Amino acid sequence: MKQVAILAYDGVSLFELACAVELFALPRPEFDRWYTTRVVSFDQTELNTTAGLGLRTEYVESLSGVDLLLIPSWPVHQSDIPPRLSEEIRQLHGRGKQILSFCSGAFLLGYLGLLDNREATTHWRYADLFQQRFPKVQYQHDVLYVLHSDIGCSAGSAAAIDLGLEQIRQDFGLEMANTVAQRLVMSPHRKGGQSQFVATPVPKQHSTISPILDWAKARLSSPITVADMAAQATMSRRSFDRHFRQHVGCSPKQWLVGQRLDHARQLLQETRFDIERVADNCGFESATALRHHFRQQLGVSPRQYRDQFGH
Repeated sequence: MKQVAILAYDGVSLFELACAVELFALPRPEFDRWYTTRVVSFDQTELNTTAGLGLRTEYVESLSGVDLLLIPSWPVHQSDIPPRLSEEIRQLHGRGKQILSFCSGAFLLGYLGLLDNREATTHWRYADLFQQRFPKVQYQHDVLYVLHSDIGCSAGSAAAIDLGLEQIRQDFGLEMANTVAQRLVMSPHRKGGQSQFVATPVPKQHSTISPILDWAKARLSSPITVADMAAQATMSRRSFDRHFRQHVGCSPKQWLVGQRLDHARQLLQETRFDIERVADNCGFESATALRHHFRQQLGVSPRQYRDQFGH
C-alpha cells in the first residue's frame, strides 16, 4: 500500500489542498488497492487556509515511511525553509521516493534545489519570478505538468488534477485512473504536453460574432472555412478576423480547428468510427490533416487517444 503525505502549513491554498485530498485521500472501496493518505504539518496541528478557514492536521517531525509527498502550494517569496522540513524533504528524495507539487508548490522544490538542471513548471502567473529565482531550472512553458520518475510539477490548480490522474495511472493503471476521473466528472484526456491555455475559448461577451459561432458549430461536418464564416457575418475577411480576435481572443482559424478537434475527441471516445470517417465528420479535408492537428495540439495521434480513452 503506497503511503502518501499531503503537506499543509499555515496559509496553505485550500483549493489545491482539496484537489490533493480528493485525488489521493478519498476512500475508494471499489478498488482492492489504494493509497493510505495523511494530511500532515511540521509546525502545528491547527492551521489557517485561504480565506481564514481553519484546518486540523496531523503534526509530524518526520516523513519516514512516506512513499509519495504532495505539496499543494507554497508562498512564492518564502525562501527561508524551516530546517526540519527542508531536511526531511531532502532525505525523502534521497531515498528515491516521489514528490508532486501543485501550482506554486514548485517554489518549495526550487528553493531546496531539487529542480536544478531539470525540466519543471508552475502557474504561468509566476513564470517570470520562477525563472528569475531558479535560473538553473529548465522552465517549461505551455504545459499542464512535468512528471519525472521522482518529481512532478503542475502548471496550475486545475492542472494539478491532470498531474494527479497521471500519477494514479502510473501507479494503478489506466482503468483505475479513468474511474477516478469519472468520479471527478471530468474527461481524463488532457496530456502533459498540451498548452495550459484553452484552445477553443468562448466569447468574452455576447456580440455580433456569437451567432456565427453557433452557425459554424452546427456545420462542423462540412468543410466550412473562415471565409465562409466572414461571408455569413457579412464582413470582409480582414474585418471579421479583427472582430473575432477582439471578442473571442484567438484567430478564427485557431477556433475552428479547436472546435473540430473537440468534436473528433468526442467521436474517438464514444464511437468506433475509423479515422477517415472521424475526419470526414469533423470537417477535416483528410485523415492526414486530422492526424497533423491532433499531434500538433494534443501531442498524441488519434489512434493513441482512442486506445487510452475510448470506451
